Amino acid sequence: MRNYKGYLIDLDGTMYRGKEKIPAAKRFIERLQERNIPFLFVTNNSTQEPQAVVNNLAHNFNIHVTTDNVYTTALSTADYLASQDKEKRSVYTIGEFGLKKALFDKGFYFVEHNPDYVVVGLDYDVTYHKFELATLAIKAGAKFIGTNADTNLPNERGLVPGAGSIIALVECATQQKATYIGKPESIIMNKALDRLEMEKGDVIMVGDNYMTDISAGINCGIDTLLVYTGVSTPEQVKEKKIKPTYTVNSLDEWTLGND
Repeated sequence: MRNYKGYLIDLDGTMYRGKEKIPAAKRFIERLQERNIPFLFVTNNSTQEPQAVVNNLAHNFNIHVTTDNVYTTALSTADYLASQDKEKRSVYTIGEFGLKKALFDKGFYFVEHNPDYVVVGLDYDVTYHKFELATLAIKAGAKFIGTNADTNLPNERGLVPGAGSIIALVECATQQKATYIGKPESIIMNKALDRLEMEKGDVIMVGDNYMTDISAGINCGIDTLLVYTGVSTPEQVKEKKIKPTYTVNSLDEWTLGND
């Protein structure tokens, strides 16, 4: 078990389960904070600003962090586009306020016709007209970006449509695949490394879902820690060709460098 200089950490299933607390998660974060080990929560949620994530962790789970500890797929999308052609700054967006603010803060402006980019994420008020504008813009040459490929989101009613389902409709209408940013893609992981100012060998990705969290680490060449408090089970992981670097039943089992 190596000493890692930084941690990339999933939220739902790893820090909490829906509205249910995971006591070991709070203890794990406090151990990182006591040792001044940098960490980022890497989330595919593009709808919220980092402050909303911070507030949720504090008010509902008694986990106290700052916005500097939160890296959403909205921020990653904005960072990725900002690293592309400096002359291209117009965007048409299907998405919530968190995504639009992240893009605005990086100097992008919003247009409905002839944008440089079409960015599609989860939008709770999506309409046919929005799909129409996105489709026409992509057909006219705009670069097509998808925040993340999650087809469903769990809530108290069951599995509801996620960003991936919305993006898939635009892919079908345009006959073009989006460039995806979020987990399990390596784009969000590389941008998170930039935020931490660390190399791949310095960090470990911690998560509960093999298909998103662990696959993101594998795709990026980062060590992984799968905790069995959420989606993936030991039986499922046993079937995978590439295994996580480490697995634990609880984050209490994970030893930090100075523990």
